[in-house]
Amino acid sequence: MKAIRTMLLCAVACLTLSGCGIYSFSGTSIQPDVKTIAVEYFQNNALKVNPTLASNLTDALIDQYRRLTPLDILTENGDLNVSGEITSYDTRPMAVSADEVATQNRLTVNVKIYFTNRLHPEEDFEKSFSAYADYDSNQLLDAVEGSLCDEIIDILVEDIFNATVANW
Repeated sequence: MKAIRTMLLCAVACLTLSGCGIYSFSGTSIQPDVKTIAVEYFQNNALKVNPTLASNLTDALIDQYRRLTPLDILTENGDLNVSGEITSYDTRPMAVSADEVATQNRLTVNVKIYFTNRLHPEEDFEKSFSAYADYDSNQLLDAVEGSLCDEIIDILVEDIFNATVANW
């Protein structure tokens, strides 16, 4: 009898949460009247330019919205609009040995995001995001840049996604 009562309570809780139309099990909180999102390709305005970073970041963000939301993806004029620019891309030494030689470097990427919600303009924002990955100074940046950028993109996409549709 307890098992049936527990299952019934779980079913009621699930129906209540999904019935309100705002919350979902993917962690998003999208208003029920919002049906589309447009993600514009990012501009790369950093002094040092990685030629694939902007397109990889844009594609990863589009994939995240496609996987975790019911929104239709558009190239422009969505109910939600995300655009942005890469503002910096640089490496710096992070750890120095006793003989003042860098032992570890950090690649950092900064992105500025412009988010607009045509149906609920009170949710609009302009915000900067930053992510980094460290690598051993014995390695050349060219040798590890691809994997570092993938790691950084994953962090940035998660942060941007959460700020735009998860309201975190």
